[in-house]
Amino acid sequence: MNILGSILNVFRGACMAVADSVPGVSGGTIAFILGFYDKFINSVHDFLMGSWDERKKAFPFLFFLAIGWVCAFLICSVIISKLFDEHIYEISSMFIGLTLFAIPIVIYEEKACLKGKYLNLLFTVIGAILVPLIVILGSSAGVTEVNLAQITIGLVVFLFVSAIVAICAMVLPGISGSTILLIMGIYVPMISAVSSLAHLDFTYLPALIIFGLGMIAGFFVASKVIKKCLERFRSQTIYLVLGLLVGSVYAIVMGTKSVGAEAMNFTTFSILFFIIGGVVILGLQFVKMRMEKRAGN
Repeated sequence: MNILGSILNVFRGACMAVADSVPGVSGGTIAFILGFYDKFINSVHDFLMGSWDERKKAFPFLFFLAIGWVCAFLICSVIISKLFDEHIYEISSMFIGLTLFAIPIVIYEEKACLKGKYLNLLFTVIGAILVPLIVILGSSAGVTEVNLAQITIGLVVFLFVSAIVAICAMVLPGISGSTILLIMGIYVPMISAVSSLAHLDFTYLPALIIFGLGMIAGFFVASKVIKKCLERFRSQTIYLVLGLLVGSVYAIVMGTKSVGAEAMNFTTFSILFFIIGGVVILGLQFVKMRMEKRAGN
């Protein structure tokens, strides 16, 4: 891999981290829009479950992707932990823009597997219903934020399982892993824990290690399942992804309650930040098309 390719993968990882750090669009969606989602899934699968040669081939791509992701996520955690409370409606409006503008891009990129298979719209309906249902069930369950400083057996199990579920959502284009963590009452504590670690406060390090182990386990599950789905049921999977994107808007709107604010409404919705979100997504698509054109030349 040349230097330009390495820098490009660092940039790709950073873009995924920005999306993953805030409830809304998943890093998988960004990977999909930038055109390296299949390579990402295949590389993760090969590195975790492939032969020695497949692992060596996948490692450089994932290594530089991880560098970009970790660096950007640490920066976002420090910034967002401060901004999330003060500008929740602006951030949420921006990610609604990211989500809705991503839908036509996904349709355009996958038109070959979507065209003529309109019975699979049932999967879109399922995806659109699934996300609000998860949010409603999470709210009705009375989930409260956890204390990551006090490690108990129950907390270990909860963190491990939460990480598996979140990483599966994070990898799949559609619902954000951060949205899942928000529903489970662990998003704000985890962002604060990462922010503390960035400031060399190791109070929450044990909790972060447990969560990290759960993420690795989640990658095993997600990469294998998604790889098979994209290979054998690509049309159904993409239609499901579109539904998850639509349903994610509800999760973002209700996610404003995570900081004690009221659910977003037309009064608190920011059209300016909505447009900014759309411009960001369209800009990423433009960058992707330019890269493809340059590669073709």
